[in-house]
Amino acid sequence: MTDTSLLAGRGAVVVGGGSGVGRAVAELLAAHGAGVVVNSRTEESVRKVTETIAGAGGHAVGIAGSAADEQIAGSLIAACAETYGGIDILINCAGIAEPRRSSILDVSGEDWRTLLDSHLSTVFHTCRAAAPLMAERGGSIVNTGSFAYLGDYGGTGYPAGKGAVTSLSLAMAAELKQSGVRVNVVCPGAKTRLSTGPDYEEHIRDLHRRGLLDEVTMQGSLDAPPPEHAAALYLFLASDAARAVTGEIFIAAGGFVGAFARPKMTAIGYRDHAQQPPWAVEELSSLFENR
Repeated sequence: MTDTSLLAGRGAVVVGGGSGVGRAVAELLAAHGAGVVVNSRTEESVRKVTETIAGAGGHAVGIAGSAADEQIAGSLIAACAETYGGIDILINCAGIAEPRRSSILDVSGEDWRTLLDSHLSTVFHTCRAAAPLMAERGGSIVNTGSFAYLGDYGGTGYPAGKGAVTSLSLAMAAELKQSGVRVNVVCPGAKTRLSTGPDYEEHIRDLHRRGLLDEVTMQGSLDAPPPEHAAALYLFLASDAARAVTGEIFIAAGGFVGAFARPKMTAIGYRDHAQQPPWAVEELSSLFENR
């Protein structure tokens, strides 16, 4: 039986809630008692999700439009505060697929800007609108990253946008911790509109042929689990059960849950700059050879 008391009385905004992981998250939050503002680019997708939530006995309102637009982003947060008495949960799941010709060798400036807008600007505008309100009462922000930020999947705007979302989230987690606002990142592995279809499958196989993806990663990318499995981690992070969790980067793929360790610096060499000159090329070469 679903525990509706888990998020009872909470107001939530789910950006990108019209399909895929975002839709699964919106429906799961509502099933556990949250009032949800569902956002997607189209009126139809918003309507379908809000009707599904209402049909299951939950509470949801919908606002269509791109949250990369500052005014749309602000309206989402305002609607949550007005409808549910405040905003306690912000989930960012919006995103678009990288076009086929997205190598640094041939990507267009327009595609680059569109990708950054969809991923990074959406997170920035929604978080900027929500943070002052959440800082007064606490809450949870969960932003969606991607394994792609490591560069393994190639591309340009998509990995850059997701990497920037991750860095921004870590910075916000540090800044908002004293206000009781938690900020985390989930990198989901799930079958969505971005990870299906012949173009996507050919892209993954091409990455494998070029040696960017190993066999296991390729097969996992081609046979991703349903988004409901990833949604469970978002629910946990949105709830008080994760009250001590912030500034983390998680992986959720089917039955697998993991976390990325924070990068640590490894010293390669040291000299006192006050006593010694800058490194010579030969000296640096020797240091790197002996790593």
